Amino acid sequence: MSSASLVWFRDDLRLADNPALRAAVDRGEPVIALFVLDEESPGIRRLGGAARWWLHHSLVELGERIRERGGALVLRRGPASDVVPTVVAEAGVDAVFWNRRYGQAAREVDTALKAGLRGTGVEVTSYSGSLLHDPWTVTTGTGSHYSVFTPFWRACLALPAPRRPLPEPRELRGPARMPASDDLESWELLPTAPDWAEGLRETWTPGELAARRRLRAFLNEDLPSYDSARDEPASGATSRLSPSLRWGEISPHTVWHEAVGIDGAARFLSELGWREFAWHTLFHFPDLAERNLRREFDTFPWPRLRPSHLEAWQRGETGVPLVDAGMRELWRTGFMHNRVRMVAASFLVKNLLIDWRRGEEWFWDTLVDADEASNPFNWQWVAGSGADAAPYFRVFNPELQAKKFDPQGLYIAQWASDAPAEPIVDLGETRRAALAAYDVVKRAPRR
Repeated sequence: MSSASLVWFRDDLRLADNPALRAAVDRGEPVIALFVLDEESPGIRRLGGAARWWLHHSLVELGERIRERGGALVLRRGPASDVVPTVVAEAGVDAVFWNRRYGQAAREVDTALKAGLRGTGVEVTSYSGSLLHDPWTVTTGTGSHYSVFTPFWRACLALPAPRRPLPEPRELRGPARMPASDDLESWELLPTAPDWAEGLRETWTPGELAARRRLRAFLNEDLPSYDSARDEPASGATSRLSPSLRWGEISPHTVWHEAVGIDGAARFLSELGWREFAWHTLFHFPDLAERNLRREFDTFPWPRLRPSHLEAWQRGETGVPLVDAGMRELWRTGFMHNRVRMVAASFLVKNLLIDWRRGEEWFWDTLVDADEASNPFNWQWVAGSGADAAPYFRVFNPELQAKKFDPQGLYIAQWASDAPAEPIVDLGETRRAALAAYDVVKRAPRR
């Protein structure tokens, strides 16, 4: 049997600037492209509904683009520790390539696979493909990790510039006998009963080509006003690249080199830095979605959950117009403007006094861009329990936020024109209750 190289695609569903793919192609052997839907390995978090919808369509496009170049995308479902060696054996693979993952459970899978495959004589090589800098390359003067964004990003900027993006391969020749593939439809990633994805279909086109178009349009049309208009949800001045970055349809290196040097790009590129900071934090604190990063927050006196309040927040029926507009945009489109995310999250945690983990779980299920680093990292930032956290006394006033960032009410009119007229809680009273609860944390010893 002739030998072949295997590229294991994960959160890097693209052909351009894909170091693992480039290395496999340059080896000169037939290439097998493999994607594994692994929701069974210990610690691997099951995808939310909106993410599953996006993944389906991104895999469709990736498969089509690989076929155009003479290859095929092999789909398999199951624990990666079983699936990858099986495909290697079936196809006579002598070299495996992948781009690194940074969550602890994923790293443990990759480490065990690398050792096992190498033990059978298979070459295994991993690459940096989803971050500008691997987490272990950005450290303080004492060699520890950063806990505050500004010095972290300053340290990143002091490192050698991110590498140039790699070209996509023109040809992806597969072996004479390609391993069998699952039928994507059999994975049932799309909602059917009911089909709640109409708004997602109207809003998004997943895939690498659409990601490139969004980047070009943003740089040409919106980047000049990004710094001044990025906080206005009705302005449309944001890049909307977060789901494409989450699924690796476009690399941060591509975004960096397309944007760097353009007037006004520094603020936008710092958002790439915030994404890096989230992943670096997850690397050092793998239980980020489950435990307070600042352990003294374990003393926070969460009251007994009121399901009616949580459901009102989820449905956009709190009677707070900006919050309701954001939650309805989220349910319809799988997305929410970042300023509104902060306001909606603050309202849940600091006005309804509902544990941030309940909000993180809802966003995980409903956001098309939810990833295991940014989602819990940002929730902990708002709650005050995370890295570089907002001060505990910062309780966003959603009414003042609406006046400042949606002064004409355009965003609220678009998404929440029929929202309840009265808030389900008194904003002043609940703010005072939140500050009293945070005083408990303030008095707790730092851990």
